[in-house]
Amino acid sequence: MKLYNTMDRKVEEFVPIEEGKVGMYCCGPTVYNYAHIGNLRTFIFEDILHRTLEEAGYRVKHVMNITDVGHLTGDGDDGEDKLGKRSRETGKSVWDIAAFYTDAFFRDEQALNIKRPNVVCKATDHISDMIELIKRLEENGHTYTAGGNVYFSIDTIDDYGKLAGQKQEDKLSGARIVVDGNKRNPQDFVLWFTNSKFGEQAMMWDSPWGRGYPGWHIECSAMSMKYLGETFDIHCGGIDAIPVHHTNEIAQSEAATGHKWVNYWCHGEFLLNDKGKMSKSSGEFLTLPVLVSHGYEALDYRYFCLGGHYRTQLKFSYEALDHAKIARERLNGVVAELKTKSKPAASLGEKAQAYKDSFFAALYNDLRCPEALAVMWKMIKDGSISDAEKLSLLYSMDKVLGLDLDKIEAKKEEKVGGEEEWKLVEERRQAKAEKNYQRADEIRKELETRGYIVKDTPQGPILQKIM
Repeated sequence: MKLYNTMDRKVEEFVPIEEGKVGMYCCGPTVYNYAHIGNLRTFIFEDILHRTLEEAGYRVKHVMNITDVGHLTGDGDDGEDKLGKRSRETGKSVWDIAAFYTDAFFRDEQALNIKRPNVVCKATDHISDMIELIKRLEENGHTYTAGGNVYFSIDTIDDYGKLAGQKQEDKLSGARIVVDGNKRNPQDFVLWFTNSKFGEQAMMWDSPWGRGYPGWHIECSAMSMKYLGETFDIHCGGIDAIPVHHTNEIAQSEAATGHKWVNYWCHGEFLLNDKGKMSKSSGEFLTLPVLVSHGYEALDYRYFCLGGHYRTQLKFSYEALDHAKIARERLNGVVAELKTKSKPAASLGEKAQAYKDSFFAALYNDLRCPEALAVMWKMIKDGSISDAEKLSLLYSMDKVLGLDLDKIEAKKEEKVGGEEEWKLVEERRQAKAEKNYQRADEIRKELETRGYIVKDTPQGPILQKIM
């Protein structure tokens, strides 16, 4: 198994901390709005990774957070809390908003056949864990308090920005710096906000530094370490999280523990539309229910995402989605046809096994889904592979592809002829049984005038339409 490690900027052999087990943390949604299809592309990539690791024989512990507090409209500690802003706009409580969009997110995931993580942890359920981590950073000399807020001082560590491949001075030059007079360094970030930021609001908790709420970055560090330990195997997310969110997670986590936090960083690229990167801030984004309202199925979008490697930008258009829909319908038709002819093979021949090996070799080499799909279609077209082997192979491949091929119904034979024609067929059968061959021949000719040929088979007579 090989994965591209963003930290080292190369594809590396995956070696887990504990043999046979994988701890994987994925940044979950901020539940103030619907997930757009660009967000969902990242979750599909993480699902493919989860499934591929399991097929490679690992027992995966997949942890994902739900951010229901602390994520400001600007990633650099500027703006206001996204849920608070949504509450002000809608008149609904932040708790109701978080519950509504959390449910909506998991409906999307279920429709896309994304496996639910082993642990789903809400930020608001882990405030005490965050406070304890901030206290630990404070004891280690990495924090300061100013204006009532607790800040992480990046000057207390030597390798801030290593994930993004930027030195501190490089990050400062050309970056949009938010003016915060409390910060000693413009790149310092908030660990805990007190009411000095916004005054009283719905989501606030008591802490050693005053009543308030956590910064966005501390949430993921506290929850990932709670469920996966102080060092774990894989951390995933979208590529846009690298320069700020994941950079700050690394800084505070390794400052608290004094050692390496994550071994492999895996990031999914952007989904683009005709105006560039899809984002909620622009107000123009597509959701899964919108695609469904246009006549597509959720798994059409999943197949569309499988057609691009997770580390390459993918351009969305309805024309491209149409191609994915047609390809998936064709695949479903193949499975339905195979099910009418055979059951899955109990074992594979040498050539069929070679297809399976090639398919998974593509996935084990940094999740190369387009190559894996190409192997699948080549196998389908190969006349030397039996129907039973093809069905068995497709079921095995779908354990990672996640297209629900095992739920496709066998192709049903279309009944030819109407009620009157079948009455004649039955009358002909009886005439032949009584050795009244003249009447049987008359019925045969009558059926021909109606456009049908009657044929006798070991299973009984059948009708065929005259072309």
